[in-house]
Amino acid sequence: MTATPTSPRHSAPMIRGTLIPTLLLLAAVAVDQGAMAAEPAPLTFAGGEGPGKGKHIVFLAGDHEYRSEESLPALARILAVRQGFTCTVLFNLDQATGTIEPGNSNMPGLEALDHADLAVVFLRFQAFPKEQMRHVDDYLARGGPVVGLRTATHAFRTAADDAFAKYSFDSKVAGYDLGFGHQVLGQTWVGHYGTNHAQSTRITVSEAQKDNPILRGVADVWVQAGGYVGKPTSGTVLTVAQPLNGMKQDSPPDASKPPMPSEWTRSYAAADGHQARVFTSLYGASEDLLNDGYRRLVVNGCFWALGLESAITPQLAVGFVGPYKPNTFGDHAFARGIKPAMYADLASPIPANNITK
Repeated sequence: MTATPTSPRHSAPMIRGTLIPTLLLLAAVAVDQGAMAAEPAPLTFAGGEGPGKGKHIVFLAGDHEYRSEESLPALARILAVRQGFTCTVLFNLDQATGTIEPGNSNMPGLEALDHADLAVVFLRFQAFPKEQMRHVDDYLARGGPVVGLRTATHAFRTAADDAFAKYSFDSKVAGYDLGFGHQVLGQTWVGHYGTNHAQSTRITVSEAQKDNPILRGVADVWVQAGGYVGKPTSGTVLTVAQPLNGMKQDSPPDASKPPMPSEWTRSYAAADGHQARVFTSLYGASEDLLNDGYRRLVVNGCFWALGLESAITPQLAVGFVGPYKPNTFGDHAFARGIKPAMYADLASPIPANNITK
């Protein structure tokens, strides 16, 4: 299911008069080839028949806390197998071991964005090296549609002199203040509006938007992540979130916290001026995806962002593909020793192992 990594061909020039320079060059080439071969290929689930046939979605999983490295490959499998999209999932990887290390600002394979039809972004405080970040910049410049989840509102945090400083959540770059979250998703980082692990969240459909295609079949949405402050700068608010006093679906609402916007649609301007579609959700933690209503909401949001809203039905298949038993989210509390290839087999469990307490 995964692409095969390739290395460019190298050839040693003919050097007259001595064999040593040639041998040294060949040795350097061998080291270079070995290093390149060690970089794992992106995790890609090939699409097939379905409304997504011929469309490529690239998922960026790189947050410190909410286990996007578990939720996004599960979502990718659903969209590939159930709906026909080709789905590539990119992770923060340890350069030495090739294992997933959420939040480390190294995401090999971002060139997949160069030909992507949709980017699903679940990043937090990333500072990608220039050669990686330029693919994100190119994608946004051409106006690729975006689905942003949870911490994507503060996807990037860089120094003021970084080549792509404008994307930082606290950007002061003229014309691009407050960065990617503010300019693309409609909100940068604002703050919590509920206590993680003590207050779960009930999400309800806005009455004014009940006929919106993204909300077809969406009901009984309850997520385990605590509330976020929702203050979109523009767009159409689809849902509102009510913090609950407890971690059960029937926990009572917190009367001190009125509902806040939680999902919305909007657009951002590409370099040529055309408007690109955006679906933003302030939720999406590992265990949030266990809720059928929330999972359907995100799948529908992906369809809409791609301009495929006519294909959204209340019966759209959103069941998991393979076992999904996510770890409870926690800051830097991720399962160690997992390589992306462990998820290539559709029957393999996500996650590949549980966090050792």
